[in-house]
Amino acid sequence: MSEIHTVQAELIEDFRLFDNWIDRYQYIIDLGKDLPEFPDAWRNEENRIHGCQSQVWLKTRCVDGRLDFTAVSDSAIVSGLIAILMRVYSGQLADEIIAASPDFIGKIGLDEHLSATRSNGLHSMITAVKNAAGVCVGVE
Repeated sequence: MSEIHTVQAELIEDFRLFDNWIDRYQYIIDLGKDLPEFPDAWRNEENRIHGCQSQVWLKTRCVDGRLDFTAVSDSAIVSGLIAILMRVYSGQLADEIIAASPDFIGKIGLDEHLSATRSNGLHSMITAVKNAAGVCVGVE
């Protein structure tokens, strides 16, 4: 099992601790409060993720075949989704990021409990991370 699959399994277990979606949404929002600092200089068109209802910027770097990234949003829930994506993908091997399916989305229930626009935004963020991983693999 890849490290990404292990992290996804841990994340799924974390969400099982909550009995209802009000608590799960609060957990997502709380996760977003702990995002690392994102410099204003990175909030530019090059780093902007299109396809999100909210403003989202993503900054990536490739180090020894691993993709590191950070991101920020102007939305509390989207910030929490960013924190989840960082937990699953940031620091992982780029080729594993490309190969890994985001199974946690369905198993947590995000696919059923996010609005269509938030769901599209989540998939846009995942696509951007996977595209950056593809560039990382090409660089190495």
